[in-house]
Amino acid sequence: MEPDEEDGGGAAEDFLVREGDIAGDYLERLLDLLDYDGDIDLDVEAGRAVVSIDGGEDLEKLVGPRGNVLEALQELTRLAVQQETGARSRLMLDIAGWRADRRRELSDLGRATAEKVLASGERIRLQPMTPFERKVVHDAVATLKGVHSESEGEDPRRRVVVFPQS
Repeated sequence: MEPDEEDGGGAAEDFLVREGDIAGDYLERLLDLLDYDGDIDLDVEAGRAVVSIDGGEDLEKLVGPRGNVLEALQELTRLAVQQETGARSRLMLDIAGWRADRRRELSDLGRATAEKVLASGERIRLQPMTPFERKVVHDAVATLKGVHSESEGEDPRRRVVVFPQS
């Protein structure tokens, strides 16, 4: 079972480290099966385990177009962790820095869109995005006063809409 935050976060942090270790072992076996090279780094950020794989030539194949393969691997890794711990995992996986680069791009997009909405007074609908992508855009929009964002539609066509503050 997943620990709660009442003990000051120590048990929760230990649980997240354990999640990262389980995920790292799972991904290491996967890389061995594929005969891919890569260094696995484990961390805890914002209340979730973060696992990164870097350094191998073939790693881009594990990202896929628009991160589709990465998303699938993240879900498989979460399932492997859940099988071991019995608790649902919110683990984040990054491969070859793709998610970190994408986060920077999406933050820039969110801020630029918010600035356009501030200048024009008109709402702007962005292209459909994954939950990860939408969260990054929402976070970026929230840094500017005078605008707000909401998600609309159903997956896989769910998108961020940026509105002027009313």
